Amino acid sequence: MGNCHTVGPNEALVVSGGCCGSDQKTYVIGGWSWAWWLISDIQRITLEIMTLQPKCEDVETAEGVAITVTGVAQVKVMTEDELLGYACEQFLGKSVVEIKSVILQTLEGHLRAILGTLTVEQIYQDRDKFASLVREVASPDVGRMGIEILSFTIKDVYDKVEYLSSLGKTQTAAVQRDADIGVAEAERDAGIREAECKREMMDIKFVADTKMADSKRELEMQKASFNQEVNTKKAEAQLAYELQAAKEQQKIRLEEIEIEVVQRKKQITIEEKEIDRTEKELIATVKRPAEAEAYKVQQLAEGQKIKKVLTAQAEAEKIRCVGEAEAASIEAVGKAEVCGTQVNRLLAELPVSINALTGVDLSKIPLLQKMTGQQSQAAM
Repeated sequence: MGNCHTVGPNEALVVSGGCCGSDQKTYVIGGWSWAWWLISDIQRITLEIMTLQPKCEDVETAEGVAITVTGVAQVKVMTEDELLGYACEQFLGKSVVEIKSVILQTLEGHLRAILGTLTVEQIYQDRDKFASLVREVASPDVGRMGIEILSFTIKDVYDKVEYLSSLGKTQTAAVQRDADIGVAEAERDAGIREAECKREMMDIKFVADTKMADSKRELEMQKASFNQEVNTKKAEAQLAYELQAAKEQQKIRLEEIEIEVVQRKKQITIEEKEIDRTEKELIATVKRPAEAEAYKVQQLAEGQKIKKVLTAQAEAEKIRCVGEAEAASIEAVGKAEVCGTQVNRLLAELPVSINALTGVDLSKIPLLQKMTGQQSQAAM
């Protein structure tokens, strides 16, 4: 009789023994298996990942510098039947802690051996290469135990004499120097590139501005040409319109002048007829009566003139007589002179007064001329 045993995927079930003294072993992962009572042995081994932290303290490198190295390794039991058999031979019946201890000691031994062949700079500067070297050297040994190294990394490297610190400072200074040089070169290159980009941008902008200016100038020239052509056409049309309008206006003015000439001729004819009519009317109504009246006035004037002449002659005769009488009676010479002077003055003024009143010139009368001559001789 026996039992049915099951196992999960994280463990391997090892069934050994059996009927008839069989030494065959059965490995079951994530399944089940039948085991006989008393004659079959059932054991388990873990397949989970085991984390190890190897540490080598004060290990001298190839240059004799003592350093301490710590790492982290991930290992597990391999599942191939042959390799799983190797692991079962080595670790079956042991706890996980005991398995880790065996593998850890193996890894630390290889790690210590490799540290003695490398310099501090090689270990410190290229940790990945160092870890890969440890994994390559230790894998065959732990592989014969049925163990697989999944990963191995260097966690820390340090020393007690501050060699790494000095190396780090030197490296830091070199790195800082290289960084400063790199920054300066980058800034220089960036400045040069920026200047080149600016120059290219300015060149592109200049070309674009030039093309834009050329396009704008061509557009303005075309617009000016179009405007000139339009203005020329407008001016020609306006000039033609004004010329035609002037011609029409001239025709209209000529027609108006012809009409005015005809009207003026008619008006002149009418005015001439009116003048003839008015002249005849004036002759009939004004001139003839005026001539008759003038003749009448002339006759009357001649009669008055004759009357005035006769009156003047009589007045002159009277004066002459008076003068003669007075002259005879004046005894003194001075009185005679005064009287003569008054008479002469009267005879001189009388024709002028008569001429002003009547228009008759008495100075041409022989009698008055004679009297004036006598008065003059007497005064002398």
